[in-house]
Amino acid sequence: MTLVDEHADHPDDAHDGIVLSAHDIKVAFGETVILDGLSLDIRRGEILGFVGASGAGKSVLLRTVLGLVKKQAGTIELFGVDVDKASDAERLRIDMRLGVLFQQGALFSALTVLENVQVPMREYLDLPKKLMDELAMLKIELVGLPPDAARKYPSELSGGMIKRAALARALALDPDIVFLDEPTSGLDPISAAEFDELVVKLRDTMNLTVYMVTHDLDSLFTACDRIAVLGKKRVLVQGTVEDMLKSEEPWVRSYFRGKRARQLDLATRAQP
Repeated sequence: MTLVDEHADHPDDAHDGIVLSAHDIKVAFGETVILDGLSLDIRRGEILGFVGASGAGKSVLLRTVLGLVKKQAGTIELFGVDVDKASDAERLRIDMRLGVLFQQGALFSALTVLENVQVPMREYLDLPKKLMDELAMLKIELVGLPPDAARKYPSELSGGMIKRAALARALALDPDIVFLDEPTSGLDPISAAEFDELVVKLRDTMNLTVYMVTHDLDSLFTACDRIAVLGKKRVLVQGTVEDMLKSEEPWVRSYFRGKRARQLDLATRAQP
């Protein structure tokens, strides 16, 4: 068995290039409503940046899409399948097409990098150890980690290496969509820029769709094809960086046209 075999045939696939569609989503914790009437589509092959104020519910939506948080209303379709109506077999196929990098990496501290990358393989596939080792090493190389990183534990890694190891795990099953939750948080500017470049390269070479929850203006300006802004419990604005710069929505204007954003735009334009 190979990973390619697992992804060879998908009778249930995207409609009109939309691989993820959330419609009229409501999520509440007790009496506190976090999301209400939220709708968002993600297109095949794009890097979507999902941004909003701290505590607005960006990670809540991501976890809701993944089935980790229960919604009170609305529908979520992945690859054209309503996940609430999916059979167990359909849900399994869908889950295998998703890769997730949680905030701070969320690596298992008692496992080596190699073993961490193999976790999804052990959960979903029945492969010989030798083949799993080879596949995991390919993913480790793919994200730019040196071969000797495979034998190290998370405590022996730098922040940037942890992010890359977590990304290698997210890519373990050759997913179609990768969800990144604050992937550059805690990284220095150089490491963050290198990570953004890596994400774009992987999107192009692996034909990935990327859903990136972020606060990082650099990521939004340099890596994202489209941006969706969360506010007032729903998506306020969505479009390109140029659309964000033209928006008169107060939070969007402050975020994208404030002093720091203008400095970033000037620095970006000054690059050769």
